[in-house]
Amino acid sequence: MTNYNMEIEKVIKEIKKYDAKNIGLQFPEGLKTQSTTIADEIETKAQVNVIISGDPCFGACDVADSKMVDMVDLIVHYGHTPLPLKYKIPVIFIEAYSDIKINEILKKSLNSLEDYSRIAIATTTQHLQLLNEVKDFLEDNGKEIVVSSSKSTRKGQILGCNFSSIKDLGAEAYLFIGSGKFHPLGIYLFTKARVIAVNPYTSEISDIKDLADEILRIRFARIVKAKEVNTWGILISSKEGQYRFNLAKEIKKILEDEGKKAYLILVENINPDVLLPYINIEGFIVTACPRIAIDDSLMYKKPLITPQELEIVLDKRKWDDYQLDEIIFHEK
Repeated sequence: MTNYNMEIEKVIKEIKKYDAKNIGLQFPEGLKTQSTTIADEIETKAQVNVIISGDPCFGACDVADSKMVDMVDLIVHYGHTPLPLKYKIPVIFIEAYSDIKINEILKKSLNSLEDYSRIAIATTTQHLQLLNEVKDFLEDNGKEIVVSSSKSTRKGQILGCNFSSIKDLGAEAYLFIGSGKFHPLGIYLFTKARVIAVNPYTSEISDIKDLADEILRIRFARIVKAKEVNTWGILISSKEGQYRFNLAKEIKKILEDEGKKAYLILVENINPDVLLPYINIEGFIVTACPRIAIDDSLMYKKPLITPQELEIVLDKRKWDDYQLDEIIFHEK
């Protein structure tokens, strides 16, 4: 079983620093099973009241400060690193690094990387502490390693909404450490280099090209269907880190210039049930989290596409220039 460093002592110090009496706790889905245990420990050690956010949490773009502003003095947000956003109440971020061991799977990954000498490495928040180990191992095996960062990310870190740290590195191949397929898929689509994904939880090693080809076939089918749409819904997220109202307004004008009908719709959590009442709308464009249209594609009967995919629909972008959507912080 994988354990995570929840840094309780650091949390207690921050609570005392802020002289906070009511504490909000927020976890991504994978860490929610530990929420009551953490709440018990904090309440006992700090003598405070704890309120657990039970809503889904998809990243640092999704902090519960607006909902908890009149309930808590401080939010402890687990599992993500901070973004350059302004919060309504103080928020401390605890990365919750995993204690996973990767020695054996790193050795296995060498077979997939043997034809490449310059390799970029990347991961998500929970595994950032592993990057030095990965770098040292690969360099000891004759590889030149590239690790980069951006204004919104730490060194070697990628987000589901921002891939700035992996672009323009001149790498022949990329090694991604982590679970899930969206992050390595994004690396592949932005770089067109070979991407090897190493899942430290399952010891699975994957070449992402086959997955990318499958996803692109699905996206192509959605785009073809979207060419028939005349009435669009443009989805705007009310979450601070996903809020792109100006982009939504630009898209509405573009569609109207093309003779299409378009409606702006503000939504907190986008899901099929939320969109059911809009019977007259034939397709939707997501300006919220870039993962929604890709990861949840099969859940939606009507076309649900990204702003970049709309450009292809309207013949303003070539299919060969397909890109994932990104949020460059902070875009209003």
